[in-house]
Amino acid sequence: MSTHDIRSAKRPDPDQPMVEVANYVVDYKIDSHEAYDTARYMLLDSLATAMMAMKFPECVKHLGPLVPGAILPGGARVPGTSHELDPAQAAFAIGTQIRWLDFNDTWLAAEWGHPSDNLGAILAVADYLSRKAEREGGQSLTVRDVLGYAIKAHEIQGCYALLNSFNQVGQDHVILVRLASTAVATAMLGGSREQVTTALSHSWIDNGALRTYRHAPNTGPRKSWAAGDACRRAVTHAINAVYRGVVGYPSALSAKTWGYYDVAFGGKPFEFERPFGSYVMENVLFKISYPAEFHAQTAVECAMQLHSQAAGRIEQIERIAIETQEAGCRIIDKTGPLANYADRDHCIQYMVAVPLIHGRLLASDYNDDIAADPRIDALREKMTVVENPQFTRDYFDPAKRYIGNSVQVFFKDGSSTEKVSIDYPIGHRKRRAEGIPVLLQKFEAAMRGHMPAHKVKAIMAATRDPAGLDAMPLHHFLGLFTL
Repeated sequence: MSTHDIRSAKRPDPDQPMVEVANYVVDYKIDSHEAYDTARYMLLDSLATAMMAMKFPECVKHLGPLVPGAILPGGARVPGTSHELDPAQAAFAIGTQIRWLDFNDTWLAAEWGHPSDNLGAILAVADYLSRKAEREGGQSLTVRDVLGYAIKAHEIQGCYALLNSFNQVGQDHVILVRLASTAVATAMLGGSREQVTTALSHSWIDNGALRTYRHAPNTGPRKSWAAGDACRRAVTHAINAVYRGVVGYPSALSAKTWGYYDVAFGGKPFEFERPFGSYVMENVLFKISYPAEFHAQTAVECAMQLHSQAAGRIEQIERIAIETQEAGCRIIDKTGPLANYADRDHCIQYMVAVPLIHGRLLASDYNDDIAADPRIDALREKMTVVENPQFTRDYFDPAKRYIGNSVQVFFKDGSSTEKVSIDYPIGHRKRRAEGIPVLLQKFEAAMRGHMPAHKVKAIMAATRDPAGLDAMPLHHFLGLFTL
């Protein structure tokens, strides 16, 4: 906490958490091959989710200029479109694409979130800078440069999330997207440690968005563009710090009465489990098979295993018992009418009912036509959701980071299925060998679902050569996704 005299106008030294982030993004050298390999898969997975989102008009309407005609030829491009925008608005668009379907990577701890959300800012700034460098005879950023910045963004967001629960004070996790994206975007623009610290102070002074749009009775599609909004704000802070020389606020966190800690965090300083490195990227969770809120991923896998036993006996089901972690109970245990797509993909009962009935869970299964099937709500009414304390302990164990769920179906004649329990989903680090081939299938299917054949051929050729991909100028890579 600050010991600065509230009456004194003398500016204190910058808060240490901001200094440590600035030092990390400016100075730290990443030497983990695993982190870079995982980051490469993360990039492909994120672009897959972005292309899949292009099938949803509610997403597509957000992707152009903020006002009609506000384009920037030579600016940053939005994959899967023909848009060229200023980097701040492009960051919003790309972040929105990646996040729309709740199908990109995840990090779960005291705080939850999706570190690849930061690609909205990273790709937009990198494309803008690389195209500018090409015009001016400078050095363009490569795909490997982008992977390095992504590793750092993942690390900042994820390390803050390990011990600091923003959801417990009612704030949305995108506050950490804004933080991480502000740091790396400022560094990408050439910002010094002092300029990164300045930009971060503005990010904290913004405070945080409320989680209102993620929870009943107000769940709605803003949750699908909230990360894009954080990316846009981050790029604005970075530009202001580097190009406009704005003044920073050194005790933005710790200032008595007016700082973030006192205003928004119960007067407590942040806590940290580990120094910044490459831990988060190495351990990140991929959503590979199912577009479902991550606390329910293993519940969906359980339901898929039970589909063959339940599908022919839906009318005979008496009850369904679901056990989950404490966080799953708090976030996605939801009864009553579900108003929209965003309501459904944050309801564990819905995400179990659909695979029990249909043997699948697709993004389109959250649409109104599927939700109108009366069997889904009938099954939801028969479900109980309780915390399994062991699932919660394993969830917080840094050596495990499990996301366990179990499902068991009981029938009216007294019989039941076995109780199926899964500790960690296919996207977990412990299942990388199993998961990566499925991730690559997801990527190729997403490309073929949106891009023309000649583009798909060029994209697949580029991404099958890791060394060649790493060396490719970033703007050439993104050019493969331009329509």
